[in-house]
Amino acid sequence: MITPDRTAPTPPATPRQAAAELRATLGLLYRRLRQTRAGADLTLPEGSALSRLDQHGPTTGAQLARIEQVSPQSIGATLRSLEAKGLIGRAPDPRDGRRVILSLTDAGRETLRSKRSARTEQMTRALAALNAEERSQLIAVLPVLEHLAEEL
Repeated sequence: MITPDRTAPTPPATPRQAAAELRATLGLLYRRLRQTRAGADLTLPEGSALSRLDQHGPTTGAQLARIEQVSPQSIGATLRSLEAKGLIGRAPDPRDGRRVILSLTDAGRETLRSKRSARTEQMTRALAALNAEERSQLIAVLPVLEHLAEEL
């Protein structure tokens, strides 16, 4: 971890120690970002489902449950809430009338845009508090973090 005077930390001796330090630091970062409220107050599952629909496009509830790695019952409650808020819509699957296709509404897209914009502004303010060298170091490690995410 970074010491209070923000000097470079001593590298962890083992992958396990690195994992523990990285988990703690990313956990703090994630919690701080989640504290940013914008647009409709969404629960974590609601925000995640909206983001997945935005990324993957229209899909079924069963497919969304698989993507989110939750039970169909759990995703069902989330989807009912999002529909009640007018953030998603349901339409019959043109290829199989027994299935329902879920998609974002204009209000759902605007909610996501607002939420992302607020978080970007929050991150911009935090990055402005770092010096140029710290920002450069952070940018340099992003490809490594992306590679790490792909390995998880």
